[in-house]
Amino acid sequence: MNTLPKIGMLYGGWSSEAEVSKASAAFCTIAAREYGYEVVEIELNRNLSESLQHHKIDVVFNALHGQVGEDGSVQGLLNILDIPYTHSGVTASAIAMDKVLSGKLFETAGIQIPPRLSLDETDIVTPKNYHGSYVIKPRNDGSSVGVEIVLDGRICSRGLWDSKCQLIAEQYIAGRELTVSVLNGKALCVTEIVSNTEFYNYTAKYKAGGSHHIIPADIPEKCTQIAMDWSEAAFNLLGCRGVARADFRWDEANESLYMLEINTQPGMTKTSLVPEQASFCNIQMHSLINLLVEVAQCD
Repeated sequence: MNTLPKIGMLYGGWSSEAEVSKASAAFCTIAAREYGYEVVEIELNRNLSESLQHHKIDVVFNALHGQVGEDGSVQGLLNILDIPYTHSGVTASAIAMDKVLSGKLFETAGIQIPPRLSLDETDIVTPKNYHGSYVIKPRNDGSSVGVEIVLDGRICSRGLWDSKCQLIAEQYIAGRELTVSVLNGKALCVTEIVSNTEFYNYTAKYKAGGSHHIIPADIPEKCTQIAMDWSEAAFNLLGCRGVARADFRWDEANESLYMLEINTQPGMTKTSLVPEQASFCNIQMHSLINLLVEVAQCD
């Protein structure tokens, strides 16, 4: 008789990252069943509570990405239903999703982030009193959805984004892309991402051949240690649980490291960084799923 808890693999939804969520859920479902779990795949909808109760779910594996699934909304519902779930809770999820709020907290902890720029928004979007290269992105979104890097002085139309989308701007940091997965508070390793696109965007992250990864990253030991220390510090500062992934830029010319963000619902697809880093640390995918389910809880 199977004594393992029955998993509800939660995926999909209506965010801009729904397709990524489906891919993560598919890969995680295979691994969970490999370990021996009974898994019911449940697509996010407005009747989620009824679906979970109908299937008698013991633990929700949160494979959602983007708004609703990553910003504390679903976590709050699961708290009310008293159904344990993987990954971070309401507060950590909400703060990590908000790039302004999380950035302020990181700075108070001594973690360097790219300088923020004030925005002028009319029919066009441009930083105030700034003439260098910059990045414009949604305040609350992930998977590099809606990110515009401006290196050539071009003007971005406000129409590139939904009118309800809050935008932020920051100084563009030239350099190498690094990432660190944190599992149950412990940084795994540092990977360098070499993108085959302009930057590590949606295509580079989730399409086969979009990027290649150097693991461990060939960077100075001091940089490696700082990246891992900052990742653990950010994880603990926000009160994250399970697994998260911190993204960085390494300005090699000036020997400066910048944290871009921490993701509380990192990709778990075949091409994703968390499974790859876990494997590098001798944690196979089915074992990774089990580790996350074992620490699943409500707030």
